[in-house]
Amino acid sequence: MTDTLHRPAATTQVTVGIGPLTPSDVVAVARHGAGVRLGDDSLAEIARTRAVIEALADDVEPHYGVSTGFGALATKHIPTERRAQLQRSLVRSHAAGSGAEVEREVVRALMLLRLSTLATGRTGVRPVVATTYAAILDAGITPVVREYGSLGCSGDLAPLAHCALALMGEGEVRTADGELKDAAQALRENGIEPVELAEKEGLALINGTDGMLGMLVLALHDLGELLAAADIAAALSVESLLGTDAVFADDLQALRPHPGQAAAAANLRAVLAESPIMASHRGPECTRVQDAYSLRCAPQVHGAARDTAAHALRVAECELAAAVDNPVVTLDGRVESNGNFHGAPVAYVLDFLAIAVADVASMSERRTDRFLDVSRSNGLPPFLADDPGVDSGHMIAQYTAAGIVSELKRLAVPASVDSIPSSAMQEDHVSMGWAAARKLRRSIDGLGRVIAIEVLTACRAMELRAPLEPAPATGAVRDVLRAGGAPGPGGDRYLAPEIEVAVQAVVRGDVRRAAEQHTGPLH
Repeated sequence: MTDTLHRPAATTQVTVGIGPLTPSDVVAVARHGAGVRLGDDSLAEIARTRAVIEALADDVEPHYGVSTGFGALATKHIPTERRAQLQRSLVRSHAAGSGAEVEREVVRALMLLRLSTLATGRTGVRPVVATTYAAILDAGITPVVREYGSLGCSGDLAPLAHCALALMGEGEVRTADGELKDAAQALRENGIEPVELAEKEGLALINGTDGMLGMLVLALHDLGELLAAADIAAALSVESLLGTDAVFADDLQALRPHPGQAAAAANLRAVLAESPIMASHRGPECTRVQDAYSLRCAPQVHGAARDTAAHALRVAECELAAAVDNPVVTLDGRVESNGNFHGAPVAYVLDFLAIAVADVASMSERRTDRFLDVSRSNGLPPFLADDPGVDSGHMIAQYTAAGIVSELKRLAVPASVDSIPSSAMQEDHVSMGWAAARKLRRSIDGLGRVIAIEVLTACRAMELRAPLEPAPATGAVRDVLRAGGAPGPGGDRYLAPEIEVAVQAVVRGDVRRAAEQHTGPLH
């Protein structure tokens, strides 16, 4: 994670208030370097509820996280003079991650979401804690968070603890330009004073689902782009394999009224509109009544993935509106323990999305494979090779796609069914939501690569259909690849760079935008 932080051309700032953030807010701060500020409403509420916590400092009744230890040590009373040490010790001991550095955008997302919970006033921290946390995020300082350490209950403890450690001026961070520094030095250079934590504050900084939620929001953003690209790739394959588009008719799709299916079919119809290749084999003489499932059923599979993503978005929006901490300060001033930190709602949809991603990729790879087999490609040369036997064409590109799909199937095994007890059996059921999110990120990356290989292969096949011309939209996609440095049919050449051209065109949205020049906005 040595990349620099790229601010938008016109630097924007997201205001974090009592109300929920939007998914676009999360993407803007996490990925595009937008700054943050705390709203006046949140500062007032934070100050109001901090008074509730301070009133409990001398209470003879035990209050979890204020005058007691944590987890299985919750029954141990902590004397007043040692409570600040309790909070520091909590953060230091819980910053126990291991492994590779987590991506900058993930760390920024989880910090923003933790700040959003602090801003609700439900955690009982002092205003200085929230304002300093916001200042660190706004300055582009990114704490070093390690890959392993979270069980997803009580939330993402270790990742959040590494961020809280930086707030205290301890641990390692990366600056806005990616340089690795000691946290105290980075804060000092940006005019930020470290915070000495008081009662309840260490707990409030680490008790949340922010890491898994941040990765869910980023994955949904990326999946929106990739599902549109999957529809375009399927249209390219239907066209270049001389398939039929009759099955995508609106009235046929309406017989099974899933909204995602309708959207995918509409995209396919729009992308294939006015295609001379499609027109060349329409009519009574056409024997292509039914195509293989990977062509004919693309709206059903892509649509199911869309509907899954829509469900996941509803879960994400609920979580974005949540104030996850334990204990919390309620609206009427009570301090109550609860179980809202459990990551199950987020973990389930992260796992569900990994299943959908694997299936969309699997169908894409099957379409790629059809181009390379002379018994199924409707007249194309073996492996789309220029001189079959001497040349191998796209033979190994399909191997690459197949290898990715095989991994995606392994990544689709749910993490959320694998609970492992911790904290001396006090935390005897955990969500594994962080693990579900980490594998989904790898799955999303793989899906983009598999779709790109299909697009590259279908465009090569399209040009082998000459003199027949493609649809305006599919032709525009081909032109994007050619302009990017992926030439058309010819003898064998170093193929990996051409695959990467296609990958970048897919994930950056160039493929979608090229098609939309002729179709209008796609779903």
